[in-house]
Amino acid sequence: MSLFDHQRLGEGYSQAPLADRMRPRSLDEFVGQEAIVGEGRLLRRAIESDRLFSSIIFWGAPGSGKTTLARLIAASTRAHFASLNAVLDGIGELRRIVKEAKRRREQFGQRTLLLVDEIHRWNKAQQDALLPVIEDGTITLIGATTENPYFALIGPLLSRSRLFRFQPLEPEAIVTLLRRALTDAERGYGGRQVVVEERALQHLAAVAEGDARMALNALELAVESTPPDAEGRIHITLAVAEESIQRRVLRYDRGGDEHYDTISAFIKSVRGSDADAALYYLAKMVMAGEDPRFIFRRLLILAAEDVGLASPMAVVVVEACAAAFERVGLPEGEYLLAEATLYLATSAKSDSVGAYWEAKAEIEAHGYRPPPPYLRDKRTMTVEERAAAGRYKVPHAYPRGWVAQRYLPEGVAGGWFKPRGHGYEAQIIERLRKMRGR
Repeated sequence: MSLFDHQRLGEGYSQAPLADRMRPRSLDEFVGQEAIVGEGRLLRRAIESDRLFSSIIFWGAPGSGKTTLARLIAASTRAHFASLNAVLDGIGELRRIVKEAKRRREQFGQRTLLLVDEIHRWNKAQQDALLPVIEDGTITLIGATTENPYFALIGPLLSRSRLFRFQPLEPEAIVTLLRRALTDAERGYGGRQVVVEERALQHLAAVAEGDARMALNALELAVESTPPDAEGRIHITLAVAEESIQRRVLRYDRGGDEHYDTISAFIKSVRGSDADAALYYLAKMVMAGEDPRFIFRRLLILAAEDVGLASPMAVVVVEACAAAFERVGLPEGEYLLAEATLYLATSAKSDSVGAYWEAKAEIEAHGYRPPPPYLRDKRTMTVEERAAAGRYKVPHAYPRGWVAQRYLPEGVAGGWFKPRGHGYEAQIIERLRKMRGR
């Protein structure tokens, strides 16, 4: 029996959710992911010729087609196909499959393809157990994951596999799947009088955010919960569609790609002084449940790193907003997040504070050198050392409160601090110029 065949037998299949019933039965029915299984693509050729010999990892958002493509491989291969779910199955089940795979290869020369769904759920030891049987060809792995495999999977497993990234489906692709469900008499609603407004279809496709399963589930809910009219027709209006899938799904895993991609875009938008973009990414993070304290920490860093002396009050404003947020909380605290974000986005920018890292690099490269003798603490010197140290010139005793004298150690050139002249830094440059009489 091939993978998931029991779901297609008898009443079990007829009672399966619409999204499961409407899974494509061939590559020609597969919608989306043209870069992976489009005509002439490597993976498509390997599947059609049943020559999938190297292990592969499918990485992508839920509802983008990973499991569906694995099922299509199961239906088309002459190899034995087995499956595990990393949430439910562990080393014991893997050992059983490996034992049977070795027996089939020795007795019948038959290959074994193994799907491990949610493979990121397995720990390092469980993933390690796959390595020897992949290496000796006992199994060919198909791993499916919604998490970034570069973080979630061990390096040796990645090095033995070909990675395919699945993108969220475009709304047009989801509309195609919805129309197919409405016209398919065997698996969908083709045998019933279902009339769906075009606006309703477009709404379901847009709000699903690339998740075909979600769109089909919403369509099923709309159809099954809407009573027919006197003539037996079920009308799915925009209002019904809106009730069936009420809120746009924000793909955001606080430890995954969306977390890092969104905060990166947020920081770069603030740095680039695009207030609208900064607010957009801020809103996404707040709506997705990101910790506001994390956002404030990033804003405080940005206030010093990217605004710096061009607007020295930036750190003060952000810190004040962060402190006020602790007193106010959500939802009113969103005003404080927005104010801190807008203050930084509209401030003059300078990265001159980064001169510190150049000074640090100097010490790391050449070691620390002691300051000139006249800058040292005289209490630690002998009488002879004090006499040889020279006189420290106190700047307050000189006009303009400044006097030329070396502060850096001998042999250290300095020159790291280079104010850009943006915002308040223009005043700093002018003050330094006047003070030094230049």
